[in-house]
Amino acid sequence: MAFFSSLSDKLQAAAARMKGKARVTEQDIRDMMREIRLALLEADVHYQVVKQFVDEVTEQCRGAAVMESLTPGQQIVGIVHAALSGMLGATASRLAVSPTGFTVILLCGLQGAGKTTTAGKLGLYLKKKGKKPMLASCDVHRPAAARQLEVLAGQVALPCFIQPDATDAVALAKKAVERAKYLFQDTLILDTAGRMTVDPDLMEELRRIRDAVKPSETLLVVDAMIGQEAVAVAQAFDKEIGVDGFVMSKLDGDARGGAALSIRRMTGKPIKFAGVGEKVDGFEEFVPDRMASRILGMGDVLGLIEKATAALDEKKARESLENLRKNRFSLQDMLSQMEEVEKMGSMKDVLEMIPGANKAKLGDAQIDERQVKRTIAILRSMTVRERLNPDLLNASRRKRIAAGSGTQVQDVNRVVRQYEDTAKMMKQFQSMSKGRGRMPGMPGFPF
Repeated sequence: MAFFSSLSDKLQAAAARMKGKARVTEQDIRDMMREIRLALLEADVHYQVVKQFVDEVTEQCRGAAVMESLTPGQQIVGIVHAALSGMLGATASRLAVSPTGFTVILLCGLQGAGKTTTAGKLGLYLKKKGKKPMLASCDVHRPAAARQLEVLAGQVALPCFIQPDATDAVALAKKAVERAKYLFQDTLILDTAGRMTVDPDLMEELRRIRDAVKPSETLLVVDAMIGQEAVAVAQAFDKEIGVDGFVMSKLDGDARGGAALSIRRMTGKPIKFAGVGEKVDGFEEFVPDRMASRILGMGDVLGLIEKATAALDEKKARESLENLRKNRFSLQDMLSQMEEVEKMGSMKDVLEMIPGANKAKLGDAQIDERQVKRTIAILRSMTVRERLNPDLLNASRRKRIAAGSGTQVQDVNRVVRQYEDTAKMMKQFQSMSKGRGRMPGMPGFPF
């Protein structure tokens, strides 16, 4: 994740130097703590949070359990991981659901924080979870915001309530509640107006909306790019209207990470979600221990499994597996697999979720995301008949495919060679598996 890039690199380097030590001295601990302190301060983490973090880790590292351990280096890395997870919130915090069966979620924040986009993303997230959300705009100061929300609702196929000409935000919120109940929706997501700064008028309007609709959740959308200022904004909103948690938007940007690492410790309120892309599906639950693991290069296997489960089509996967077993792997299967993998997002982000695949190692891999898109374009430029029977791909057909995909004939030849190499490898696996039976725990998959 680009957001924690610099911090992650520095902490991984410090952890790697400590991990292999069979004996740890006081000087080793001081050196590591100095590196961690500098890394956190450079990441724009609030100085009070940095001091508490370093003091806490230092005290634990000097304990007898570490100094007398056979693997003290690894023990210290474990302590840093636990402390980092605690800084981020220790455990994931779920959305509160109203016992009445109708839940209202109030989104607030400064102008430009990404509230409207977050409303659409949260709506899609809840829809995938089996909920029936409706979006509504209570922004009576910027009519374009209501239109933007309407467009986003159309993209995710959700009902939307807007009245761009309305002037009373509280009355608008009440009407939205009535409309959502009339349509038998179980969740209403209210998008509110923002301001360039925290001001009394904004807070008063939010208080009146809150008192009128009595939300189950009041979420503050915080722009991760604003650094330490996010802490002051969060404290101001929490003091004036009370917030239940935060949504960190723009976590895929180039910010240094200070906001996310500071806001939980300074306010005591959890980060519940993270916006990780411009697309409406670039939204995920914020799980502190998994995020700590990714920052330290320990991977996120559970996150990878969830991402794959959400993105991959089980039916297509079974069909591809069956074709592999029967030695019928075709360019059509190759296209299906690449399209499924593409749904999972950036390959670098996916690989970073694998334990041990840290940024230093990935940096040498030179992963070209455009190459994947070019390959998919080439495969899509073929006819179904050509994908099922690659022997048809003569020179003229390859020239046509290159023109259709905006590539060169050499690129088409490269894709065909990749397919042939893969098919050849599959044949070798098939011949090797004969007479070996089935792999334990993998019924139907000979190996």
